[in-house]
Amino acid sequence: MSYISMKQLLEAGVHFGHETKRWNPKFKRFIFAERNGIFIIDLQKTLKQIDRSFDYIKDLSERGGVILFVGTKKQAQEIVELEARRTGMPFVTSRWLGGMLTNFRTMRTRIDRLNELDDLFESGRINDRPKAERIALGSERERLLRFVGGIRKMTRLPDAIFVVDPTKEVIAVQEANKLGIPVIALADTDSDPDVIDYIVPGNDDAIRSIQLIAHRIGDLVVEARGGGEDVSGERVEGGNADIAAAEQGGEGDTAQLTSSQGRAG
Repeated sequence: MSYISMKQLLEAGVHFGHETKRWNPKFKRFIFAERNGIFIIDLQKTLKQIDRSFDYIKDLSERGGVILFVGTKKQAQEIVELEARRTGMPFVTSRWLGGMLTNFRTMRTRIDRLNELDDLFESGRINDRPKAERIALGSERERLLRFVGGIRKMTRLPDAIFVVDPTKEVIAVQEANKLGIPVIALADTDSDPDVIDYIVPGNDDAIRSIQLIAHRIGDLVVEARGGGEDVSGERVEGGNADIAAAEQGGEGDTAQLTSSQGRAG
């Protein structure tokens, strides 16, 4: 089936890539031409990859899988959060913290701390604390909400991640690669396709392009699951040893990963 039409892709400017001086040679197979110093992405190939990627998303969603939405660039933040909330999926839109996947157990302690602070404020018990402490705890709460608020209901590692701009979200992609978690990505001409399991070659800078792809993914999840569900429960398939170790804190890897992309061999 066709999830998105050629007309929709053209109207959203999905075919406009980066300047020719900003590109990854591995992306060459998805490039149609070069016009006035800009790469033009081959939308026939984009359509084929959309069908492949969206078939996977549809199947995963029908089986109750969890997809972590990631988009921290300014033009993607609001769109990614909106679609994640609409589908009941976890999301990261502020900044990717090193170890969010590879040291998930430690990340859960930050979420537990956020829940503890929420209870303190919502119950009114915060008023029993000195003013300086109230201010400090309020700042801590806001900071935790900004960085881990979108994954607070994610009780286990996701079954896949959807990323807008895998070059910017290199650490998220590396951590998913390391754990064998499939990566779905809207990827522009500066991206490395080899680290992406399900690629949608297209403009990852334009709001209309991001909105078209993210919204259609949201539609697929809603159609498959009804949307708005809490993301928790059993994994849809048996996880591997790396995933189990990360969930149990076996990795101990909280440091930032290197900035060069590449799937572990």
